[in-house]
Amino acid sequence: MLDRDDSDSDGLPEADDIHPLFHGAPKTTEFRKLRKRIIRETREAIDRYAMVDRSPTAPRQKWLVCLSGGKDSYTLLAALTELQWRGLLPVDLLACNLDQGQPGFPATVLPEFLTRMGVPHRIEYADTYSIVIDKVPQGRTYCALCSRLRRGNLYRIAREEGCNAVILGHHRDDILATFFLNLFHGGKLATMPPKLLNDEGDLFVYRPLAHVAEADCEAFSRAMNYPIIPCDLCGSQDGLQRQAIARMLDDWEAKAPGRKGKMFSALMNTRPSHLLDPALFDFAGLATRTAQSAPDKPD
Repeated sequence: MLDRDDSDSDGLPEADDIHPLFHGAPKTTEFRKLRKRIIRETREAIDRYAMVDRSPTAPRQKWLVCLSGGKDSYTLLAALTELQWRGLLPVDLLACNLDQGQPGFPATVLPEFLTRMGVPHRIEYADTYSIVIDKVPQGRTYCALCSRLRRGNLYRIAREEGCNAVILGHHRDDILATFFLNLFHGGKLATMPPKLLNDEGDLFVYRPLAHVAEADCEAFSRAMNYPIIPCDLCGSQDGLQRQAIARMLDDWEAKAPGRKGKMFSALMNTRPSHLLDPALFDFAGLATRTAQSAPDKPD
C-alpha cells in the first residue's frame, strides 16, 4: 500500500491507492481530476467553516452522515470517507438512512451497499410519508413538512448515537437556489449556511459539499455507478419554486459559463456597508472626517 505521505500538494496521492468506495472508478484523467476536485473542495469547506475542532484537548467528534440514496449523498459519503481514511478528517463517521415509508422505497439498496463497502451505518424506519400525505392539503408542496419531520428524526438518531453533528449533502447549487428563493419569495438575503447550530443548541448541522457543484456530484455518482434511489415523494410534484429557480440558474450558466461560481463567490464576499440593513452596519455612526476632528464646543 502507498505510504500516506506520498501525496501531492492537496494531500491526495498521485497513485491509485483509494478507499473501497472508489473501487471500480474509471481510470481516466478526467475522472481523477473530478474526484480530486470534489475531495479538495470538501476539505476546503470543512476547514473554512471550522467544522472540526482540531485543538489538542478536544474530544474526538462523531458525525451522522445522512444518506438519501441520491447522487449528492453518495458523493458526500465517498468524499468524507476518503478524507477520514487518509487521516485528513479526524472524526468518526456513521452513515444513516431514514426510510420514511414511501411506497415502493427499495429498503434493501442502501444497507446492502453500505455493508459491502464496510461503512458503519444505521438504517431507521419512520413513517413520515403518511403524516405528510395526511397533513398537506392537495395542491400544496410536501417539502417543508417532510423536511421538518425528517430533521427531527435525524436529530433524535444523532443524540442516540452520541454524535455531535448531523451532516447533510446540500451542494453549491442548493445553496444558490435557496438564496434566490429567499430573495424572490421570502424578502430576505439568506441561504443554507455550511455550519449551523440547531435550535436546542446541542447539535451542529454541517454541509461539507457547500463548495461542490451539482454537476460534479452528478458526473461522479454516474461514473461510479452508485445505486441511485429517486425521491418519489417530492420528485413527483411539478411546479415547485425550487425547480423554477434551478432552471433559471442553469439557463444563466448556459448563457454565461462560470456565472454560478461568481454568484457563489459573492455569498462569501458581502459588504454590509453597501447593503441596507442597519442591524449589520452602523449607518447612524457614519461621520465625515471634518465632523470627527472638530473640537468640542466649550460649555
